[in-house]
Amino acid sequence: MKFNEEKQKQRLTELKKVEAENLTEILAKRHGVPYKDLSMGGINMAALLEVSEKDAREAELAPFNIINKKIHLGLLSPENLKSLEVVEDLKRKGFEPIIFMVSRESLERIWERYKDLSGNKEIHAGSLEISSAEIVEFLKEASDLEKIKKLIEEDLTSKKAYRITRILEIMLAGALSTKSSDIHMEPEEKNVRLRFRMDGVLVDVLDIDLSTYKLILSRIKLLSNLKLNVTSKGQDGRFSIKLGEEEIEIRTSILPVAESETIVLRILNPKSIGVPLEDLGINPRLLKILLREAGKPNGMILTTGPTGSGKTTTLYAFLKKIYSPEIKIITIENPVEYHLSGIVQTQTNEEKGYTFLEGLRSALRQDPDVIMVGEIRDRDTAEIAINAALTGHLVFTTLHTNTAAGSFPRLIDLGVNPKVLTSAINIAIAQRLVRKLCESCKKKIPLTPEKKDLVKKTLEAIQDKSYLENIQTEFNFEPVGCSECHSSGFRGRIGIYEAILTNQKIEEIVEQNPSEREINKAALDQNILNMKQDGILKVLQGITSISELERVIDLLE
Repeated sequence: MKFNEEKQKQRLTELKKVEAENLTEILAKRHGVPYKDLSMGGINMAALLEVSEKDAREAELAPFNIINKKIHLGLLSPENLKSLEVVEDLKRKGFEPIIFMVSRESLERIWERYKDLSGNKEIHAGSLEISSAEIVEFLKEASDLEKIKKLIEEDLTSKKAYRITRILEIMLAGALSTKSSDIHMEPEEKNVRLRFRMDGVLVDVLDIDLSTYKLILSRIKLLSNLKLNVTSKGQDGRFSIKLGEEEIEIRTSILPVAESETIVLRILNPKSIGVPLEDLGINPRLLKILLREAGKPNGMILTTGPTGSGKTTTLYAFLKKIYSPEIKIITIENPVEYHLSGIVQTQTNEEKGYTFLEGLRSALRQDPDVIMVGEIRDRDTAEIAINAALTGHLVFTTLHTNTAAGSFPRLIDLGVNPKVLTSAINIAIAQRLVRKLCESCKKKIPLTPEKKDLVKKTLEAIQDKSYLENIQTEFNFEPVGCSECHSSGFRGRIGIYEAILTNQKIEEIVEQNPSEREINKAALDQNILNMKQDGILKVLQGITSISELERVIDLLE
């Protein structure tokens, strides 16, 4: 029979491990301390943040779990003076240390996990700090999707302890350089799909193996101050990136799925929010009306549209436009996406009971001239906002409806009295975001017969033909794709808008509990473009394409 030296060595190692664990268990009983075998089982990485690797090694202990203020510590010996110093220090910080006796092998296993923190720039849960020089370098390297993919692939094959940090940093730098609004990581049966939302559309970057993804998931949970051991329900958190003097907030959303948990990182970049009102794509005639309404001392300006349609950006643009040192502006938001100088901004916190309703009530006690309510969600908030607009305040707010006309029935459904509704609302706006064609590669082509028919019908419905001055109706432009636009054919986004002013006709029809169609009919003589008309004019001007417009709104209505 052939002697297998390797197998014998492995068996000897296993016997020594069992012997060491048995000895530790006997010593634990003598000291009257619970025994723990940490050679297997999960480690809560958040616990490692509370004791430095240097202190842990010198004191021959290791933190391995943390639940609220209870921190679990594995000690080699409960008589080690340095161990007791660390325990007392944790008590002074407000923790309740729970002590176990563990073997040296168990300690070594946990100490090894500090490598997952070294090389990272975590200074505490909830913050990832990257030096300005490093992030600038990453932004240069991760300038397009192919380079981002190559950089991540290099780290996927790397054996370096800090590779998970690098992968996450490359993802974030890549998202910033491509002006992406979100990073999506979606586990599938054999791998995980990484996608960026660029100009409102999801784009595949690459696939990541499941074992690496589990480490990335733990890292993101740790950064976002989320519970590592919670996998069966959704969690929301945040962390921030410091880019020189600028701080970019990342909102984390984690949901359980069949294979694992799926992550969405929303990037709140102040540069993408702070767009002047004149650059949003509002038709000059509508812009003139909006500026007039925003200049009034009271009333409500209501912006509607689905999530991601640019409503918050529009409201911020209004606030920046009307701000002056003579007036007090208070905002109630969730989240505060862009910090405006000279304006009091508050953020709701549902867990602590600070809702939009409570925020609005508190704001009204501060004697404001202008109030921005991030969103009207319920009857109470709607009624107080309406009353504020009726009692000398200018109120900016948003509502989840699809059209400008739809905002009136929606507020009536929430329980607002139709008679006071029209007295409060100055104007209701609806908007969507469409991608702009890349100026470097867009292609001019004649309209097909079907598109020509669509354009003709849309333009015929515009009563005021002065909108059509200098508009050509024979050609449109299509996306091509080049290095400037990451081969998508589009660069950036612009709004398409519609609006309804509250005048006598609207007042009369709203009191009759009308449909959206009836409200639109009553608003025809206002001669304001609807979203379809505004979009088609932008197509004919070469700003966007018909296929892109079709993706965002129904052109067959």
